[in-house]
Amino acid sequence: MDNSNVTKIVESQGAVLERIRQEIAKVLVGQEHLVDDLLVALVSGGHILLEGVPGLAKTTAIQTLAKVLGLQFQRISFTPDLLPADVIGTLIYDQRNGSFEPRKGPVFTNLLLADEINRAPAKVQSALLEAMQERRVTLGDTTYDLPSPFLVMATQNPIEQKGTYALPEAQVDRFMLKSVVGYPSRDDERRIMNRFTQRTPVEAQAVVTPDEVVGLRSALENVYCDEKVGEYILDIVSATRDPGSFRLNELAGAIEMGASPRATLWLQIGARAKALMRGRPFATPQDVKEVARGVLRHRVILSYEAEAENLTSDDVVEKILAAIPVP
Repeated sequence: MDNSNVTKIVESQGAVLERIRQEIAKVLVGQEHLVDDLLVALVSGGHILLEGVPGLAKTTAIQTLAKVLGLQFQRISFTPDLLPADVIGTLIYDQRNGSFEPRKGPVFTNLLLADEINRAPAKVQSALLEAMQERRVTLGDTTYDLPSPFLVMATQNPIEQKGTYALPEAQVDRFMLKSVVGYPSRDDERRIMNRFTQRTPVEAQAVVTPDEVVGLRSALENVYCDEKVGEYILDIVSATRDPGSFRLNELAGAIEMGASPRATLWLQIGARAKALMRGRPFATPQDVKEVARGVLRHRVILSYEAEAENLTSDDVVEKILAAIPVP
């Protein structure tokens, strides 16, 4: 495919993403960073974890995205008494024919909202592992494929809040992005107050078809990532594992464990998704920087010394991005 055709395809898909963004903005006030992260996850086919205190529109953002996309949507409210069968389903004995029949759980959907995922114990959280990684679920002796596309969009309250459980590291690594949702600005909060005290609430409408969502995924393959950008990504990930090699000696004792190889893959895919959102047929180092925090913040495990000094994973990522030369 020649460059002119690639550019036209990418620009047209960028326009689709802009249409999605504008429809979401009818309901969600501000939170542009959150919307960007949701769209990057959608295009990339990666799962996303949203963290923030209650009341910051995390659930509203995901529900609105589902309406705008017109895809099948299910919500699971994670609670301490939730069972794995409540997520993936189970086998039910049928007395009429003397056999066990599958009863599929809410995980069989396109968009799964795992609301307050860290309020359920580890055995329930682990029930999502196969679904998130393999896009399939095993019930009894039979494995069932999940619908395509399939995305888990989970919300969680900060770990230090009462009644929460830390997510297993193996599951956290399955999330492409971790997006930290903060408080709105004063102007945005005024708009929220004025908009949602009206008698007639604003509703989002489906503005794309399932085929257009699939087209977004296909268009991502046309976005070029130069070898120099790839080397830049490798340097960033390597610096989380061996900061001393990049003259980041002050981080040598701060990082307990660096980012996994999944970080390398998602940085490259996420950078290309950012380029697609801008209607651009190639990824740049700036695209890498913009997705690096979301990709790395939950994969860089800090030492006790770093936590004692109130150093966060975001601080570490910022120091790495500032130190690695941009090609």
